[in-house]
Amino acid sequence: MEFAIGMSAAVAVGAFATAIGFDKDRSFYPVVLIVIACLYLLFAAMAASTESLAAEAVPALLFIAMAGIGFRKSLWIVVAGLALHGIFDFFHHAAITNPGVPVWWPGWCLAYDVVAAAYLAALLVIRRNSRAV
Repeated sequence: MEFAIGMSAAVAVGAFATAIGFDKDRSFYPVVLIVIACLYLLFAAMAASTESLAAEAVPALLFIAMAGIGFRKSLWIVVAGLALHGIFDFFHHAAITNPGVPVWWPGWCLAYDVVAAAYLAALLVIRRNSRAV
């Protein structure tokens, strides 16, 4: 169920952002990636786990860096960051112990991240093709 809800949420957020023009601003999807990267930090803080917070900081900084570089250089880096975060969600439990992570979260976030990456990739291709015409 968490996969279906995560996928639906990503489509809904993407469609809403497109409909009202949020995603015309180059910073929209990098900011989404930053927020996504920080959620595991939030879960560690909610569990009052300093050890988890320190462990979660390393991948969070990697994804935040991808967001910043992607904003400056190419939104395709943000696409990669979103997709890689989805892969990270799949392996997270094996790499980092974080007692604050809800049981359903990794599946939800994996689905959200992959669909958000696909949505942004589709936008980039559509916008490139419409400029070429």
